[in-house]
Amino acid sequence: MRISLSWLIAASLLAIVPVSRASDLPNVVLIVADDLGWADLGCYGSDLHETPRLDRFASEGIRFTDAYAASPVCTPTRASIMTGKHPARLHMTIWREAALERGKRELLEPVCLDSLPLEEHTLAEVFKENGYHTVHIGKWHLGRAESYPQPHGFHENIGGTLWGAPQTFFYPYNGDDYYPDWRYVPDLEPGEEGDYLTDALTDRALAILDREVKADRPLFLNLWYHTVHTPTEGKPELVAKYEAKLKARPGTIQKNPHYAAMVESLDQNVGRVLDRIEELGISGETIVVFTSDNGGFINTCKLHPGLQVANNSPLRSGKGSCYEGGVRIPLIVRAPKASAPSTGRTCDTPVWSCDLYPTLLGLAGLGEKDDNAVDGLDLAPLLADPDASLERDALFFHYPHYYPTTSPVSAVRQENWKLLEYLGLGGKVELFDLTNDLGETRNLADSQSEKREELLTRLHAWRAEVDASMPEPNPDFKPKKTKQP
Repeated sequence: MRISLSWLIAASLLAIVPVSRASDLPNVVLIVADDLGWADLGCYGSDLHETPRLDRFASEGIRFTDAYAASPVCTPTRASIMTGKHPARLHMTIWREAALERGKRELLEPVCLDSLPLEEHTLAEVFKENGYHTVHIGKWHLGRAESYPQPHGFHENIGGTLWGAPQTFFYPYNGDDYYPDWRYVPDLEPGEEGDYLTDALTDRALAILDREVKADRPLFLNLWYHTVHTPTEGKPELVAKYEAKLKARPGTIQKNPHYAAMVESLDQNVGRVLDRIEELGISGETIVVFTSDNGGFINTCKLHPGLQVANNSPLRSGKGSCYEGGVRIPLIVRAPKASAPSTGRTCDTPVWSCDLYPTLLGLAGLGEKDDNAVDGLDLAPLLADPDASLERDALFFHYPHYYPTTSPVSAVRQENWKLLEYLGLGGKVELFDLTNDLGETRNLADSQSEKREELLTRLHAWRAEVDASMPEPNPDFKPKKTKQP
């Protein structure tokens, strides 16, 4: 009886005290928000949203001021994260649902892949091959069922489907009221009326963290929230809080209380994950990355007609556009054993979502075990010294599609210069000096013709190198006739 009682006591203690790790491999937690703009967090200058947990997280790691999504929309950027390759190289330059549509406008959009090919060697596959337990939670949107997370290297998939957003953020997260098709978020049952999707996904993430610490095996947790994508639905009590705040401070740039409530819920839930990592005693051996997949959505949500969803000021435009507001995103990295001794530092070197693949593998000591040719670079030198330099002087963007904020366009950023080339029959070119004109308001293409031609040459060479798909003139296009006065 004494032996049995002692065994039970020991077992109960093991259940609540983290065991020592048998592996030197660090845990990796990759948190991706959906449509979160560069200016949406307090630490990036928001004048309305309250994000104390992410602000504190930024003080514990490295905050990148000039981080970019490889695409101004979701699916392509997520493909770049999983593969380290640029969406143009993958021929995945638009979201899944629109990939096979050419449209009826002046330019016919290129047909794209609607699913991430199984031949691609993903981040999850490399982790899985090297002893990690791999879990995806939340939005996937990288293809049909045959291209879900499991075939791409995840042991577990909680919530990931072919859809890009839920019908609603409140349980049971399904229906056909917001989007024309009937959607749902699987594997979150049982639930209760009033449950909020962002909370529910975090609940599952915390359970995974608890379980894997007890199992004493390295974890790759891919936590991709649906928030702050439309439908713009915040918790009622938080919406009321921001309505009152806006009434008291009517001069703020950001003015959407529903969106602000979603941002705060995101912040609270990232805080819950960080707290659990601390409680489990694994913060010193856990790499945590927080980022977004594109700039903030500046159009309206049909739940709140006439109310702009996000405002990316001082950046120009938003999601879908290759202006800064469409592609510049927040990126915060906390890598305890790789970062500079002085935490809370900022890095203004331009980086992009393609870099996460080689960076995370490098931090885990697995970089040399993967021979996949990628478009990203390992950011370890910048984590050790934010003032270090990378062997790269240009980032490229290619969005050969239409969106409410743009017509087909390519872009390149080199140092302080940013060039956009519109792919229509007129061939409009814009050139901006981001150091002196972050809002991209002064087109210098005529006055700086030498720089314009230099960057155009580089952009064209890059498009040829990656075999970028291009739009084509529509022979059946007929411009609308304008009424004569």
